Amino acid sequence: MVDLTLSFYKRNYIEGLFLSSGIIRDADYTMEALVRTARTLRQVHDFRGYIHLKVIPEASPELVAEAGLYADRLSINIELPRDESLAALAPEKDLPGIKKAMGAVRLSAEAAKEPGRRAAAPRFAPAGQSTQMIVGADGASDGEILKRSESLYGAYRLRRVYYSGFSPIPDSSRRLPLARPPLMREHRLYQADWLMRFYGFARAEIIGEAEDLDLAVDPKLAWALKHRGDFPVDVATADREQLLRTPGLGVKAVGRILEARRHKALTLADLGRLTRGVAKLKPFVIAADWSPGALTDRVDLKARLVPEPEQLSLF
Repeated sequence: MVDLTLSFYKRNYIEGLFLSSGIIRDADYTMEALVRTARTLRQVHDFRGYIHLKVIPEASPELVAEAGLYADRLSINIELPRDESLAALAPEKDLPGIKKAMGAVRLSAEAAKEPGRRAAAPRFAPAGQSTQMIVGADGASDGEILKRSESLYGAYRLRRVYYSGFSPIPDSSRRLPLARPPLMREHRLYQADWLMRFYGFARAEIIGEAEDLDLAVDPKLAWALKHRGDFPVDVATADREQLLRTPGLGVKAVGRILEARRHKALTLADLGRLTRGVAKLKPFVIAADWSPGALTDRVDLKARLVPEPEQLSLF
């Protein structure tokens, strides 16, 4: 594994290594092999690439703590949003053990950053820890999935939750579905997750626990259509939080707007240059030369912003 990684890295085929394994003999034996691989890369070969190491939850805390000294990111998969689903579909998984291991990673990361230490603390998984949830393997709604993510972000200070659509395999359990969920569902979950992490949205603002995300529109636009009373916002005076909640404006675009408006009154054309376009913006903003008037409250606004897909033509 070390030889392959170094060979590919020196040829610029890869930028890093994702290191994972099924359990061989027992958890500690497997975890020790993973740690030994990462340690050899770092200490013997001075490997400077990225290492993402998948933790074996049942492994000893000492091995997990050592893994964090060589890996940029550690991850422990929670697998499914419902506790009962994990017990039914993956009975070999130990949920309390998974949570205990995630807690141990958080504590080790916080200890490494503890202020007031006389000696410099060793780096510990500087890119944090992450987890993964399977989407569509059980009956969990998008609201349940995002509620679990919200809880994980708060309890374990995760950097990221990954969402992976369930993929059916032949001869699987009868409890599992026969078809995979739409790819768009996975995409909408990532968008909603992004809103929680970078746009100041609480999960309950985006979706109820028993609800599913609208596959036709992105979650921020769906929220704006339900809260039209908060719009339009004046790009000359709106604060950063208001702009971040405006459809069509991302974090970078908001930063550009806040900087540019210090020097001039922004027109619709200016917004077009500072963002990816104004089509989605127009119903929700006021600019120096633009006011949406009744456009914001149009009954058919969703249809205007998200036209029905059309069959492609050869001509």
